Amino acid sequence: MKAKRRSRLSFLGVALSLAACGPSKIPKTTMILKEYQLTSDARGHFLNQRQAFSPDDQWLVYDNRNDDAQIGLNTSVEMVNVSTGEQKLVYKAPVSNDYGPGVGAAAFSPKHNEVIFIHGLGNYDAAKPYGVTRRTGLAVDLTANNLPSRKDARDVLPPFTPGALRGGTHAHSYSGDGRWISFTYNDDVIAELSKTDSTKKDLRNIGVMIDKGPVAVASETAESFGGTMFSVIVSETTETPRPGSDEIEKAYEEGWVGTNGYVKADGSRVEKALAFLGDTRAANGQLVAEVFIVDLDTDLTKSDPERPLEGTTTSRPFPPAGVRQRRLTYTADRKYPGVQGPRQWVRSLPDGSLIFFPMKDTDGVVQVFAVSPNGCEISQITHNGFSLDTSFSISADGKYLAYGYNQDVYLTNIQTDETSKVSPERNYESTDLNNINWSNEGHVLAYNRKVITPEGAFYQVFILK
Repeated sequence: MKAKRRSRLSFLGVALSLAACGPSKIPKTTMILKEYQLTSDARGHFLNQRQAFSPDDQWLVYDNRNDDAQIGLNTSVEMVNVSTGEQKLVYKAPVSNDYGPGVGAAAFSPKHNEVIFIHGLGNYDAAKPYGVTRRTGLAVDLTANNLPSRKDARDVLPPFTPGALRGGTHAHSYSGDGRWISFTYNDDVIAELSKTDSTKKDLRNIGVMIDKGPVAVASETAESFGGTMFSVIVSETTETPRPGSDEIEKAYEEGWVGTNGYVKADGSRVEKALAFLGDTRAANGQLVAEVFIVDLDTDLTKSDPERPLEGTTTSRPFPPAGVRQRRLTYTADRKYPGVQGPRQWVRSLPDGSLIFFPMKDTDGVVQVFAVSPNGCEISQITHNGFSLDTSFSISADGKYLAYGYNQDVYLTNIQTDETSKVSPERNYESTDLNNINWSNEGHVLAYNRKVITPEGAFYQVFILK
């Protein structure tokens, strides 16, 4: 093992001591916790990669996929009690076939007994199946007999409606106060235009739903409908980003910065912000994923002149007035440039002072790195001799990372870089450890494994206490 060296970094006036050492071949400590299997029936129980716990940490919500890529074939969302293992139905699509509607990626509000998930449009068939431009955010109120409601309005016919979208939302995530919802987005109008105009591409973006609704549309159809919230796109992409510039051709894997935003270098607070990955083009033309941030401390219902929130027949929806994305990382000159590793939505400390993402170190090992939302040098957080092979989650107190490697769960102390294996030896065959969620209070870890049985291999829900 290489000699250990320590450095002290200061972010926003708060000192954070991070150990920096060379890769070790095994974790420094082993701290085995008790594992409990909550589900066992022969079907999928697929957790979202975040916000799977109810506000009181008593329930875990999941969809019934048994394949990550098969949201289009799934029809139901359920939840399981963390203490008793009781399972309850949250939502079941009333009609379904091989083309839709498509249901999944369920997330709990941190403040209310409400669950939001992807739901495909109502007019699904062979010609118009479930797809990235043909889905919406459906919410279920668990305190009102599981009453469903559409969150984002949709209007695909000009003149378009401010506050309504023209495409599909996905990967919904509540802000810390539960009032806003972030999402990734693909625009149906531009996707259709791209079939006849080679200069147009269906580019992914990110957006937010804010509590300024409801939004009504002129004519309710299966393709256009109202929603309870006001939706806007807050990122900006281009089909042809200039090499070496901060322009991007894709915005994705967003995450809220802090529970209540972050503090700027001048001491003022940004109440809400989203960090996300943006695909840039390096000077040599190489595609490099970098970390970006967009501050949302302005009136998101207002547009710039000539840049309508609702877009036009030839342009995607524009961000609100005063909202501009800002680049935080510049990694094109590293040995292994760009964010790399397992699919990972951007995470941050609860106080918003650090934003975390996976990237390869100089030895080619995928580690967790961090950067301040104010921009500064990138810090390496983990120093393992192995590449994490799942997404990671951050504890409620901001002290620990949880992630998986070789079907085991590991914790890393963010301040000391000490890594511990915490999952016990298994007396069952399993694969596909993923979707690690930390409970709101920080005392329970939940995750999926695909357990192999004589009836087949099925995603089950496990917890570590």
